[in-house]
Amino acid sequence: KQWYQRRVAITAGLSVAVHACQRGKLSFGQKVLVCGAGPIGLVNMMVAKAGGAFVTITDISESRLAKAKEMGADAIFHVTSRDSRETAEEIVNLSGYSDLTIECTGVESSIGTGLWATKPGGSYVQVGYGKAEVNFPIVAVGIREIDIYGIFRYANCYPKALALVASGAVNVKSLITHRFPLKDALKAFELTKAGTGVKVIIDCDN
Repeated sequence: KQWYQRRVAITAGLSVAVHACQRGKLSFGQKVLVCGAGPIGLVNMMVAKAGGAFVTITDISESRLAKAKEMGADAIFHVTSRDSRETAEEIVNLSGYSDLTIECTGVESSIGTGLWATKPGGSYVQVGYGKAEVNFPIVAVGIREIDIYGIFRYANCYPKALALVASGAVNVKSLITHRFPLKDALKAFELTKAGTGVKVIIDCDN
């Protein structure tokens, strides 16, 4: 029962990833760049992998990238610069231009990186939200005919998310790094605030 409840708790995030991949028109054999290796970035990586993509994932945290590699990322990139174009060039040197980029941080420099690393005619999906207004290379987007898609949570994606879990195509159990009984809920929130772990579960039955 507890494991069933934990899977349900993660299905909302998984549904966001299903919606993002659908909006970006993910297809088999594509190169996908996921910006951000937090919980949402990781589920996007897993859904893209389940769809037959070669996935590169980025982050500023080496521990999160190690987790992404453990969970099946084809390539990882440690972001150390705020220069979005320079970072994009390094990513392209690592794994080539992406057919589809899924940006999960909402950070301005990461948005720029994602757009610069997307191939001409490619697709870009904005999943992460940060500042209400950001600067990005609009001329490069226009000249290279990159299609930009926004998403707001998800719509009618739960059945597909559940099917991915039920079939074993996506292993959401690997996302759960910490569990706490209800009496230790404060510790769970403090650990999450510190950026430690991936998915932190509070077991309300305990």
